Amino acid sequence: MLHLRLITPADRTDEVVRLIEDTVGTTHLAVLPGAARNPSGDVVMCDVAREAGDELIGGLRALGVDDTGSIAVESIDLSLSKAADEAEEEAPGEGADAVLWEQLREVTHEESTLTVTYVAFLAVATMIAACGVMLDNAILIVGAMAVGPEFGPLAGISTALVQRAPQLVARSMWALLAGFAAAMALTAGFSWLLDTLGLFTRDMVEAARPNTSFIWKPDWMSFVVALLAGVAGTLSLTSAKSGALIGVAISVTTVPAAANAAVAFSYRDYEQTWGSTLQLLANLGGIVLAGTLTLLAQKAFWAVQRSRAAEREA
Repeated sequence: MLHLRLITPADRTDEVVRLIEDTVGTTHLAVLPGAARNPSGDVVMCDVAREAGDELIGGLRALGVDDTGSIAVESIDLSLSKAADEAEEEAPGEGADAVLWEQLREVTHEESTLTVTYVAFLAVATMIAACGVMLDNAILIVGAMAVGPEFGPLAGISTALVQRAPQLVARSMWALLAGFAAAMALTAGFSWLLDTLGLFTRDMVEAARPNTSFIWKPDWMSFVVALLAGVAGTLSLTSAKSGALIGVAISVTTVPAAANAAVAFSYRDYEQTWGSTLQLLANLGGIVLAGTLTLLAQKAFWAVQRSRAAEREA
């Protein structure tokens, strides 16, 4: 269940209340006349089944509640109410499958902003991955994947394409490209420093490294894994059963490929640099493609669910 707290102008409250009452899956409606001070107006509260939340929020925005007042949405962890149970039964579909598009857009917008913290996390992840590829240590590669924050902008691009939001596409692309450019430049400097200290050597770059050699040898399996990772990461964003970005922990070989490209470039091994760059681009493209297709499939699924619900009501 979701809890909505609205502030509406007094002359729009009745219209808002009617919308809530007409939306299947709503309950616990309460109106506090004149309770709001900034902005001034009435406070309207209700609970709604997650699977009906997107429809209700869309209707409220169509009424201009977000312009003249406010819309606040919270997730309810526990609701002991027969009315709430009945509301969830009436709403079409299952709450775990529901997509809240406004919430998704807000989350991806935040995760797709180029900030110092974002660049710092990406740079640290790339440096950890650099140690992993030089030492041929798969554990360090997995650790770097867990630290890397690049799934946020990738999800932002997918969301923006589905929602036709060019500004979010531009923001996400800038965060992705500028973030990786900065992280790779810092990692190249990190590699030079460790080489000066005698911790990195050219022999380590030219070694066979059987545990991590796949990072600079892209093939179709790399693209397949990227597609699967994109689906899993996108579902983690949209599903009520997953509160964290699974995609952050399954960044496949994006961060490790960027790390190996930076290290190989610092040693002028352009063959590995090119191979790692292709691996990076294949994974980025695969994740975006899979994320976009997953969101389109979810959008189509919920359109069918709502159509069937409308037919039953008719």
